[in-house]
Amino acid sequence: MKKLIVFDLDGTLAKSKSALDPEMSTLLHDLLEVVKVAVISGGDWPQFEKQLLSHLPDDQNLANLSVLPTCGTKFFRYSGNWTKVYSEDFTADEKRKIIDSLNKAFQVAGFKVERVWGEVIEDRGSQITLSALGQQAPLAEKEKWDPSFAKRKKIKAILDPLIPGFSVRLGGTTSIDVTKPGIDKAYGIGKLRDILGVSLKEMIYIGDALFPGGNDYPAEQAGVTSIPVRGPEDTKRVIEAITACLGGGQQADFRAGLNDGI
Repeated sequence: MKKLIVFDLDGTLAKSKSALDPEMSTLLHDLLEVVKVAVISGGDWPQFEKQLLSHLPDDQNLANLSVLPTCGTKFFRYSGNWTKVYSEDFTADEKRKIIDSLNKAFQVAGFKVERVWGEVIEDRGSQITLSALGQQAPLAEKEKWDPSFAKRKKIKAILDPLIPGFSVRLGGTTSIDVTKPGIDKAYGIGKLRDILGVSLKEMIYIGDALFPGGNDYPAEQAGVTSIPVRGPEDTKRVIEAITACLGGGQQADFRAGLNDGI
């Protein structure tokens, strides 16, 4: 029996940097009535507040929700209000090295950006994120900049040797996330296991980047049953199926049962 459903945020529950739509909000609220849910993303806490939490009813169901910003280097739980369980931040020297290296890698890669919207490199405390078009870029612009991930893979190839002691992952639609060594979605999965007392076999992970090199892939490598989706519409159908199975107290092979929906 599955006891915890874990989601990616951008590209899975919502479009990049966008809020949950009303249908997704309702489906997620219904899911929280029957099972524990966690959301892990490279985004920081303010992004979760804006995209996710402000669009869910403020009721007792939130006690079943765990929020893990910056790939699990931060952990928040609800008990009448949202409280931080921990935060594992970079030192000042680590931040300087990462930011300098991101700037250098982006320059060496040679990609010219005519316009940016907001910060290109953001310090999220426990994660440094490069967003090629800026943190506030319109979704339409972001979706056409690097749909095949080829540009960011080139930047990553340059960046990896510059900061070998750190973890570099492709995230979102235009982003590269840098965390401490060993920090990725698998790290967040491990934190959920330890804090919630749920085994890996009792979890399902749902994400849009479950391919090798994608920021969701480490969750599958950790041994969690994983369901790839192409976007929020796919995710809605997966949530409906899981809610129906768990709400009815049925055991199910989710991979087989959801093939038609994804």
